[in-house]
Amino acid sequence: MTSAEFVRSEIRGPIAWLTIDRPKKLNALSVEVMSELSDALDEAEHDDAVRAVVLRGGEQAFSVGYDIAQEVSMGVSTAEQWHAGLANNIGLTMKVWGLGKPVIGAISGWCLAGGCELAMACDLLVASDDAQFGEPEIRFGSGPVTLLMPFLLGQKATNELLYTGDVVDAKRALELGLVNRVVSPDELERTVEQLAEKIALTPLPILRYTKRAITRAYEAMGLRDAVMANHDIAAVLNSAYTPERAEFTELVAAEGLRAALAWRDARYAAVD
Repeated sequence: MTSAEFVRSEIRGPIAWLTIDRPKKLNALSVEVMSELSDALDEAEHDDAVRAVVLRGGEQAFSVGYDIAQEVSMGVSTAEQWHAGLANNIGLTMKVWGLGKPVIGAISGWCLAGGCELAMACDLLVASDDAQFGEPEIRFGSGPVTLLMPFLLGQKATNELLYTGDVVDAKRALELGLVNRVVSPDELERTVEQLAEKIALTPLPILRYTKRAITRAYEAMGLRDAVMANHDIAAVLNSAYTPERAEFTELVAAEGLRAALAWRDARYAAVD
């Protein structure tokens, strides 16, 4: 077991368990969290004894997404600043996508925004029945950063989720094909462990080439080009002025993220 400040790494035989551990912030992906997770993924990648990786959070949240309060405190505002910052976010998600070993996401609680994108980059997802998925960024004037959803869910489901910012439960996520299995919270770890152990029986070179074949198939369909194209659009989108986005940002700075989210949710209360 090794532990940085926000990411714990544990090697169990041929499986590396990586746990995002920032419970007070519901595993929000700060610059520091992303850096530590990137390092942990590199270590798992380069350890030839590891054949599969499990990525998980805590009981309350896998991750609620990028750390909005940190972005506001850093004063990120121009398209150029957003483009540079989003490069780090996309880089981490695509590192999971392109890791040379299968990655299984174990999802409990909230899995939102950038956290949902990180989960979607995993090869397989097992969710507890209390998990909640979505990309609600549009509700405060932002948008998806790593545009994976169209390739995983198709056009109509993606349109509905990204236009409305709706959050769906684990059962609906399973129906949409977002997750592979839904189990009770007390079955989650064992189910993931059994799945990882089955995968780890295959020799590492075969796993590497199989994953490469699958990811290249999606990339031949344009996935990576779409992600890179969205990077430019997301930078402009996040820098665009709207009164709603301005008020949300001012509330984060003056009263904190909780107050800003309450204001955002109140706007949608009548239609949710």
